[in-house]
Amino acid sequence: MIDSALRDRAGRQVTLRPVDDDNWRAVADVAPRDDQRAWVPALAARYLVLTMRSDVWTSLAVYADETVVGHVMWGVDDDGSRWIGGMVIDAAEQGRGVGRAAVRTLADWLATQGHPIRLSYHPDNTQAATLYQSLGFHPTGAMEDDELIAELTPA
Repeated sequence: MIDSALRDRAGRQVTLRPVDDDNWRAVADVAPRDDQRAWVPALAARYLVLTMRSDVWTSLAVYADETVVGHVMWGVDDDGSRWIGGMVIDAAEQGRGVGRAAVRTLADWLATQGHPIRLSYHPDNTQAATLYQSLGFHPTGAMEDDELIAELTPA
């Protein structure tokens, strides 16, 4: 379990846990809001399949207390940088600070590994851009496919 002792606005403790035999179905069923489907898949199940078929990515379940509320994955690039990707917070859980706590928790954990931390988002996804910039990620000017790459600027 990865725990930065962060809580959402309802006071629930947000943790990241391995996807396992007990929680994979709940993680697979995580679905974003309809208006977010231009940037993320309709279900987190797609990310679970990606991590099963790739040596790059590792999926994590996002919990609020003891309830699965999302998915996030992380990976290591050829240059050693750590990447955050594939975050989906269930539509019913959005707006409560869960996504913010999940990204901060994962970024804090990845920072202990001593490598740059990056993520990417579509330029039209202003909600993601605002969240990531508020957490210290800044666009590098580079693009990956059709997404902007942002890197965590150390505090």
